[in-house]
Amino acid sequence: MSDSHPVDQARIERAVREILAAVGEDPDREGLLETPARVARMYAEMFSGLRQDPRVHLRKAFQEKYDEIVLVRDIAFNSVCEHHLLPFMGHAHIGYLPDGRVLGLSKLARVVEAVSHRPQVQERMTEQIAHLLEHDLGAKGVAVVVEATHTCMTIRGVRKPGSLCVTSAMKGVFRSNVSSRAEVMSLIYGSRRQ
Repeated sequence: MSDSHPVDQARIERAVREILAAVGEDPDREGLLETPARVARMYAEMFSGLRQDPRVHLRKAFQEKYDEIVLVRDIAFNSVCEHHLLPFMGHAHIGYLPDGRVLGLSKLARVVEAVSHRPQVQERMTEQIAHLLEHDLGAKGVAVVVEATHTCMTIRGVRKPGSLCVTSAMKGVFRSNVSSRAEVMSLIYGSRRQ
């Protein structure tokens, strides 16, 4: 994916004007005059992952004789639920067991950014991140846990603020070996449990 298909901001602006009119607002009211352009810029930013290939962040790995878990916790992200076009936000925790190659730690956060910045569901996002690390990095094991609050559930519909959705994807040794899975989960949550 690349910028060969840029966001059609003018089209978004026209659509936002229509939405404003459809809900009974006056899109020509002073406070709303610039809203369509602001929304168009926001969507270009929030959906920038549609024009990015997250695999580019996995291309530069370093040969390293390290055979224990590498974990980055609490990678903050924001995404947009594809069902209601409302934000969901939270943290991703990513662990992997290297097979002779390690990544720069910021690359994991960059993968999360690229995958989360598109219309998404949390389950797919979790699986996509794990799949990328398993296949493109060639890790012996990958563990991805994503925790998020969904505004489509907290500000509308059932309206349950404070609820948290947790999804996980375990690959390789973290799926097949119970003790390896327990170790990575302990690294993710161990110091937080009381």
